[in-house]
Amino acid sequence: MAGQHDGFALGVDLGTSNTVAVLRWPDGRTRPLLVDGQPVVPSGVYADTDGRLHVGRDARRLAQADPGRYEPNPKRRIDAPTVALGDREYAPADLLAAILHAVGQAAVAAVGFLPPAVLTCPASWDEARRQVLADALLRAGWPQAAEHTLSGPTPPGTRLLREPVAAARYYAQVLRRPVPVGGSIAVFDLGGGTLDVAVLRNEGADPWGDSGFTVTATGGVPDLGGLDLDAALVARLGERVSATDPQVWQRLTRPADAPRWRDRHQLWEGVREAREMLSRATVAPVVVPGLPAVVELTREDVEGVAAPLLARAVAETRRVIAAAGLTPDRLAGLFLVGGPTRMPLVARMLHAELGVAPTVLEQPELPVAEGALTDLPTPRPAPTSPPAPPGGGPGLPSTVPAPAGTPATAWGGPTPVSPPMPGPPATPGSPPAVRRRRALWITVAAVLALAGVGVGAALWFTRDRYPGLEFQNLAEVKRVRAGEDRPVETLTALLDDVGYAAYPLPDDRLEIVAVDAGTGRTRWRKQTTQTAQQWDALVAVPGAVAAFSDPIGVDAPRELVVRDAASGEQRWSRSMGDDDRVIFGRDVAVLVDTTGNRLVGLRMRDGNQVWAQDNPRDSSGNAHSAVLPVETAEAAGGPAYADGTPRDPWRGKADRLVQIGADRSARLIDLVEGTVLRSWPAVADLDDPMVARDDRLYVVDDAGVGGYRLLGYDLTRVAEPTVLHSAADDGRRVAALVACGKHRACLLEAPAGDADRAEVVAVAEGEKARRWATPGARELVPVGAHLIVRRQFPEATSTLFDPAGRAVLRDRSGVAVRLDAGNVLVFADPLSGSEGNRSVAGLAVGGAGPVELGLAEDVRSESCSWNTSVLLCGAATDFVLYRFAPTP
Repeated sequence: MAGQHDGFALGVDLGTSNTVAVLRWPDGRTRPLLVDGQPVVPSGVYADTDGRLHVGRDARRLAQADPGRYEPNPKRRIDAPTVALGDREYAPADLLAAILHAVGQAAVAAVGFLPPAVLTCPASWDEARRQVLADALLRAGWPQAAEHTLSGPTPPGTRLLREPVAAARYYAQVLRRPVPVGGSIAVFDLGGGTLDVAVLRNEGADPWGDSGFTVTATGGVPDLGGLDLDAALVARLGERVSATDPQVWQRLTRPADAPRWRDRHQLWEGVREAREMLSRATVAPVVVPGLPAVVELTREDVEGVAAPLLARAVAETRRVIAAAGLTPDRLAGLFLVGGPTRMPLVARMLHAELGVAPTVLEQPELPVAEGALTDLPTPRPAPTSPPAPPGGGPGLPSTVPAPAGTPATAWGGPTPVSPPMPGPPATPGSPPAVRRRRALWITVAAVLALAGVGVGAALWFTRDRYPGLEFQNLAEVKRVRAGEDRPVETLTALLDDVGYAAYPLPDDRLEIVAVDAGTGRTRWRKQTTQTAQQWDALVAVPGAVAAFSDPIGVDAPRELVVRDAASGEQRWSRSMGDDDRVIFGRDVAVLVDTTGNRLVGLRMRDGNQVWAQDNPRDSSGNAHSAVLPVETAEAAGGPAYADGTPRDPWRGKADRLVQIGADRSARLIDLVEGTVLRSWPAVADLDDPMVARDDRLYVVDDAGVGGYRLLGYDLTRVAEPTVLHSAADDGRRVAALVACGKHRACLLEAPAGDADRAEVVAVAEGEKARRWATPGARELVPVGAHLIVRRQFPEATSTLFDPAGRAVLRDRSGVAVRLDAGNVLVFADPLSGSEGNRSVAGLAVGGAGPVELGLAEDVRSESCSWNTSVLLCGAATDFVLYRFAPTP
């Protein structure tokens, strides 16, 4: 029986506001442990009238009836002799034990027993606090605590590990980010209740084979976390509500009975959910009990109240780094963990103030729990397959059979016997028989010519527009100098035969270098006159290149600089709002002006305004809108960014936008002229998943009863939508929606909160929907009618499915991106802003398997751009251009 338990392990991050646990299987797979069906569990504890302790969401729900029996943050009470809940007193160890008992029960339910476990604690906790945690383990029925040090092997028991050590190990061992021996990493842990900052040095492996990260400096802010951000946001909301309804707000802020406490609890929950939503969206509604209408909060609201609080966090981070005897530029990495770090402002402010690009994940709650697993022996990996022979991918035969009906000469076979050729043409004086033969040959030649034209036309219209590429080993074409010092950011872009590389100068200007994409030869090198604390993006557009800055703080302007592709001279520039967007067409760019609540057409050659359209408004005067370009088949068939967005959106007849108004209306707008071509009422809410391709708009509508519906609108006429698919029940949600072929949409569906049961649903008009399981999937990227499905946890993987849902490439580690509608490029690791050797493979969607291309050395893969033949990436101190396929 004991042998069946070998290799299982449990990592637990007992947080101030939330607790997260991760299970590891003997084969190395990891997944979040679901407690009451959820991967993130509130750490709160509720004591009922019988003295029984309830935890998690049950405790939070029970607290609405009697808040005096609820402790939302028991970890903050670690130093208290006792904690009063209702009419009883409880030791802090009892409260923590209740949480650990619930986690243990969930683990037993998942694997049949309590696996060996690692429990994390703050680095600043002294022996007395760790003893309280050890007492809690025993009261919860777990093995006694055993702490790992570098002075000897860890004794048996439940291991205690400092939280920043777990995070640093995750960074180095799971993300595989380089931290050299003697190098240091800073961990910025912003949780629900506290901020903890630590600097750790890599001491190398100790004699017991463990990763030797030691904490060299710690600090933090005990009253700064998600709860404090929520409190500031509640205060901002109160300013609005009390101005018009002071009695409502007084009742919410000074509750005198249980119903009012429930209303207060509902308000704070709504604000917390709005703050989390504003990490992804620009507007979030909040239901204020007592008011008939919802109150909207914006990203400006949350960043306005968060900026002063986060300034304290940045200052504390700088202080801790200095206490470790370091400067920020000497760090090997800055790793952000904790749910509130999803807020984009956190990374922006740290980057701007420290000059170090932080690493933050899509699910920043998990790294500490999963990193804790590194303190237990990992299963021995299975033997790997031998490397593929040179010039071919794994499993590829050395010769490829010819397709049926292909002439043998086209594939190196024997040369067929040629038919006799006609003799020399007859002269006017030739005999009649010769003239008849000449006329016959002319007739035959004419017929053959016409037949050839017909065959050629047929081949042209039926040809494979995106054939499999002839992938070859990565070959370095050129390295492009990036200045004297290591650049803080590296930006790249590619379009046709021109590549662009850009990096900030010490005076905050941006230097842009244009190179020949085939040879790497420098065409021009220019510096902007504009400065910015942070430059964010480089976009290659027809005849020009555009650079965007990333503003720091609330209401800071965002700079757009457009320079000529041929000369590098500046065409025009413009200051925009933080949330403004630009949608590029071939001759006109459209500014989505969120401050002015309008769309503005700007001429690409000089930036002058050529048209403007005000946003539609709802009955309350709200003018927020959502804008999306109408993709073309040509743009969708070309290279894409990592998220699947076309890199060249202007290809084909790309001249239309769809705008969704606050009144739920939809407008089809001519991108060049700014005219409204058609409009439809009651189409979608601003945050509904939607995508437009060619003559169709697809919308996920979940406003009705019984589950969501996928609706298809014909953009060529005003008519009722077609219901393409309906959910089986109202518990299912759509996480992603893409257009995946002509009149075909693919969506990612899962029961609420259960990504492990995610499925792809592919819907073609007039056909029955296809569905197939994609456990843990998070993202969809179309590749013609094929589909890349990506997941992030327990590790980043990509699977390529054909139109029928069969896996062409299954669970490939890393990130697959689209080269064109017939080919993909696969990075073996998640895209990163840190330097490292990145293994790359190529795959034709109709091919036999991936072709290993080799290593892109010392590159920042997050900065890479690609087309169907070359890869351009920022590196440690320069840029490197690689070729992986012949130029078309």
